[in-house]
Amino acid sequence: MCCGDGDCRPLGFLLGLPFAFLCLLISIVGIIIWIVGLTLSCICPCCLCVTVLVELALELIKAPIHVMEWFTSKIPC
Repeated sequence: MCCGDGDCRPLGFLLGLPFAFLCLLISIVGIIIWIVGLTLSCICPCCLCVTVLVELALELIKAPIHVMEWFTSKIPC
């Protein structure tokens, strides 16, 4: 696996796989929170806390990508 910078870091990718799998499970929870939060924000758009909840859920959904990028950037070839 090579990054966009031209740096090849397969070791970081392999070490990050278990953590990315864990983050994948967390992102599934984030999807559920996002769906519930989106539904609540449609029912009551004046509720600001639901908007914050939806933003947090979106960050949970992006967690596996952030973990893999972090691991591949920390370990050299």
